[in-house]
Amino acid sequence: MRNLQQRFSLESKSVLVTGATGYLGRAMVYGLAELGARVLVNGRNRPRVEEFVEELREAQFAAESAVFDINDEHAVRKWFSKLGSLHGLVNNAYSGGAGSIETASDADFQNSYEVSLVSANRLLREALPNLRSAVNDSGGASVVNIGSMYGMVSPDQRVYAGKSVANPPFYGAAKAALLQWTRYAACEFGIEGIRVNAVSPGPFPSRSVQTSSADFVATLASKVPLGRIGQAEEIQGPLSFLISDASSFVNGSNLVVDGGWTCW
Repeated sequence: MRNLQQRFSLESKSVLVTGATGYLGRAMVYGLAELGARVLVNGRNRPRVEEFVEELREAQFAAESAVFDINDEHAVRKWFSKLGSLHGLVNNAYSGGAGSIETASDADFQNSYEVSLVSANRLLREALPNLRSAVNDSGGASVVNIGSMYGMVSPDQRVYAGKSVANPPFYGAAKAALLQWTRYAACEFGIEGIRVNAVSPGPFPSRSVQTSSADFVATLASKVPLGRIGQAEEIQGPLSFLISDASSFVNGSNLVVDGGWTCW
């Protein structure tokens, strides 16, 4: 049996990360790359994706562009048809604004579900030949869905300045659905050696929010048992663990990375 350090290594593994150029997405990519993965950087904005890939390569990491729209079934199928083995899939992409039940439109809900849940199903379905190839190559494959603490608990409306800027109902509802879908997928594909898990981040406001909204960030921090917000690099370890063989008997789990937010 390989030692623990070897099981944590991602050498020779190909991992696709969707929404890879965002605040947490970039941190996820860097963490996986540092452990040796060949990271496939997904996004729709080709210049942004290619700029990030070049940045990674300059840092001596293995990275390739994966420019396609995860909401386009044909584009997804075409991209995977040209890919070989895929050892890891990280469903991180999300799109949607703020709001409340009173202010949200039907389209807000539909778009949130499409990007968060339907796309995850689409990507796993189309990637099955690639994931199965990875199982044949190395004994397993791992899918990690990025949930949220708000897929588990409701936002505290008092944290926000008003309904128009609140964390919206469609976000948490879509993430809750994604967590249930994670359990379903784990049961369907675990027998094949394809593990499916989730990571649910807590308060990880972006750099721009940290700079422009110090009072809001302080309020968030006050609600965390650790007394602070999360920093992007703190998502790297939990995600990399679930992608790696060190978590080979972890399936259908939701790893909560929220500083204890959901504990009280």
